[in-house]
Amino acid sequence: MARRILVTSALPYANGPIHVGHLVEYIQTDIWARFQRLAGNRCLYVCADDTHGTAIMIRARQEKRTEEAIIEEMGKAHRRDFSDFGISFDFYGSTHSNHNREACEQIWRGLRQADLVETRQVEQLYDPVAETFLADRFVTGTCPRCKASDQHGDNCEKCGASYSAFDLVDPKSTLSGAKPEIRSAEHLFVTVERRREFLERFLETEGRLEASVANYLRGHFLSEPLRDWDVSRPAPYFGFEIPDAPGHYWYVWFDAPIGYVGATRQWCHENSEPFEAYWQSEECEIHHFIGKDIVYFHTLFWPVMLDVASLTLPTRIHVHGFLTVDGEKMSKSRGTQISARAYLDHLDPAYLRYFYASKLGPRTDDLDLNLEEFEKKVNSDLVGKVVNLASRTARFVAGDSLSVEWPKDDGLFKQGAELGNEIAAAYDACDFARAMRGIMSLADRANEFVDRREPWRLAKDPDRRGELRDVCTVALNLFRQIVIYLAPVLPRLAEQCQELLNSPVTSFEDASKVLVGTRVGTFARMLSRVQRSDIDAMLQTSREAASPTQETLPDVSDDVSALRDEPLAPVCTIDDFSKIDLRIARIVRAETVPDAKKLLRLTLSLGGTETRQVFAGIKSAYDPSQLTGRLIAYVANLAPRQMRFGVSEGMILAASGGDAPGLFLLSPDSGACPGMRLR
Repeated sequence: MARRILVTSALPYANGPIHVGHLVEYIQTDIWARFQRLAGNRCLYVCADDTHGTAIMIRARQEKRTEEAIIEEMGKAHRRDFSDFGISFDFYGSTHSNHNREACEQIWRGLRQADLVETRQVEQLYDPVAETFLADRFVTGTCPRCKASDQHGDNCEKCGASYSAFDLVDPKSTLSGAKPEIRSAEHLFVTVERRREFLERFLETEGRLEASVANYLRGHFLSEPLRDWDVSRPAPYFGFEIPDAPGHYWYVWFDAPIGYVGATRQWCHENSEPFEAYWQSEECEIHHFIGKDIVYFHTLFWPVMLDVASLTLPTRIHVHGFLTVDGEKMSKSRGTQISARAYLDHLDPAYLRYFYASKLGPRTDDLDLNLEEFEKKVNSDLVGKVVNLASRTARFVAGDSLSVEWPKDDGLFKQGAELGNEIAAAYDACDFARAMRGIMSLADRANEFVDRREPWRLAKDPDRRGELRDVCTVALNLFRQIVIYLAPVLPRLAEQCQELLNSPVTSFEDASKVLVGTRVGTFARMLSRVQRSDIDAMLQTSREAASPTQETLPDVSDDVSALRDEPLAPVCTIDDFSKIDLRIARIVRAETVPDAKKLLRLTLSLGGTETRQVFAGIKSAYDPSQLTGRLIAYVANLAPRQMRFGVSEGMILAASGGDAPGLFLLSPDSGACPGMRLR
């Protein structure tokens, strides 16, 4: 029976362009939605621009434009970028719509009726020149911990400390440069703690969240009273004014997730569909795709909002990790904060869609866009294995027909059809990397078949024309089978395959049906090889787009204080070094140790069931909640040490010293796995 599915991605903020980090989520969601449609399910994919908040209001003032003009312009740019990347939204709207306002009012009434709203006085920093209250990101000053200057109002980029904007030394507003004042204002709060039992049941529902995410929420939020949620901001503020609280506006994080409901409501209105079939029906699955940085909002606030309004709770919340480029955080000055448009100006979107698919699994692991690997993987897999199947066989039968009867193929097509269920299950579980591995294994077998049968040799002998047609029939059917499996990832390639073989791809099940007797068109180039020069040009475009006002260029001369304070050790031999067994390990549990000022108790996985317990003196630098799931470097053959708190089985590696206070754990590049040896 076909499933009815509503799928959403987190809403992009309407104050800046889409970049390759954002695209991890939208490509992931789009692949999943396209697969569901090919599988015969009714899948509606909605999204919208997140348009409210102080940042939009301030930008409008600076540019002497209306907020509506800014969000309309940015909305057009977002929709264009998404379209050019093949993102198949059924509807893309805006949170600044009457449909979203109505949804906000519906949920607000539910919160009021459930007696979950309280009014309190809140002290905030206020810019007397700009005449507005300041969010933390609009305040800079000197870090109270390491004394680094020009740090943001919530954390220090140099030492990693977290703090309140009130704690900054010599704070100033980024809007006017004025020194902020402390002022009190009335705010409205949702008392989430009153719905604890409901939230505990929500997290316990099987399949709702990946196990490690659910465990993280239980251990780090539900283990203590839930903080109340500040859901309002006083005027001036760009957003929806709260109907029963004049002069107060819903905070942007209140109406942003409601945008899922508002977008669905508008789509239903425009397509004469019943809204109740999606947000008020047990027969509809609701799937949210989000980044791990907004899990808290979607699992502890959002379910309460839906429940009090009698709206359907999400069936599954799919959580992905962050993107790095060449192993580092994206940077404008290095050109690695790559906008969608800068990418599209130089490279085919199919490349990025495939590369992300080959890396994305069902867990929340971070993803690294290693540009050298990107080039090699696309050229090897897509050009060398998949497209190559068609390019070196279709020319021999162009304008002719495939064999009328299915020829001998060494059982290859049947093997591919049997693998279809496994590939479909991987797609459905968001394990795209597993699906890509399975598909590429079929491409390898298909190319081996072509290599063995040598159609280019058969083409030289007119008497073997029938045999040549049979070989090409098999090869092109295997190509089509592979392309059908890749269709959720590479929809344009599927269209090109349809044009070549005059046969539409309408269902995932088409991969199990052979194509015979059809007329073959003329092969046209489908995908070109990635050129390093194009990648370099893209990076240069990104660097040129970064101005000094957007990001302070980093100092390229490294600090020498660490080497000064701790000179290099005497030379050792390779034999001495080889005695140390350095391994990659994953932190599966991190806990504080009662009565220990410096220690955290870490449970490390070396792969499979192989685990170790280590006591590490990193409590001053890391909160346990930051560590679960992280990969680190581990000394595996250090003799166990009996401590007052238990046995420590080895040691993890961290850097420290010089004028930079704190400890810094060593982490491997993307692709490393627990148990791998460091060499």
